[in-house]
Amino acid sequence: MTDKGIIYKGTLTKKGETIMEKRVEKDLYETDQRETDRRAHYEAADQNDKMIINFRDISHTMRALSEGRGSQRRILIMLLEAGTITQRRLTERLGIQPGSASEVLAKLEKGGLITRTESSADRRTTDIALTDQGKSMAQEALRQRQTRHEEMLSVLTEEEKNTLLSLLEKVNNDWRERYRNLDCHPHGRHGDGHGHKECHGHGEEHGRGEGHGHGEHGGHHHHENEKHRSEGR
Repeated sequence: MTDKGIIYKGTLTKKGETIMEKRVEKDLYETDQRETDRRAHYEAADQNDKMIINFRDISHTMRALSEGRGSQRRILIMLLEAGTITQRRLTERLGIQPGSASEVLAKLEKGGLITRTESSADRRTTDIALTDQGKSMAQEALRQRQTRHEEMLSVLTEEEKNTLLSLLEKVNNDWRERYRNLDCHPHGRHGDGHGHKECHGHGEEHGRGEGHGHGEHGGHHHHENEKHRSEGR
């Protein structure tokens, strides 16, 4: 029993239920207030700020839906596309620490999904290849990724996709040149998944300064992000 007799042997009294209901109501109110504040901030922003906020929100959603840089599924897909590849090269493309890559690869090998053999070209590393079972799982993971990508862009017509793609490529090419001093270069090639790493350069740190679109600056589409967060894991 608590000092006010709210809980007795794990059972809430009516007074306890009332207190819990008030706490839930307070949490809902605070959540609604934060969303109201975010929307107000977004509406007050100028055109450039609105675009940056949307970029951040989209980036947040993509991270939530992606397989993860060093996930087993991403590695399987990468091996399906690349064929046999050295562990060193695979680690570089993943953009993770060698120790982290070795740990995931050991699990995949133990599960019978990959083989690791000494590289004939470089004895300091090993060649990684999919087994038949690993290839089957990689194909399924790739199918799920493609379905996810189709869903993510299903709101657009083909004409809108072409227009958006052209504009994104224009911005991307400009930023690559404009901010080439930043250590933000993607690992691997375009299309091999989510091979981008955090920026570490002379500007604001990634996730600080301007935020990630979910702090002070709002996250205009944060409620949509939460809706999809669990779907991409």
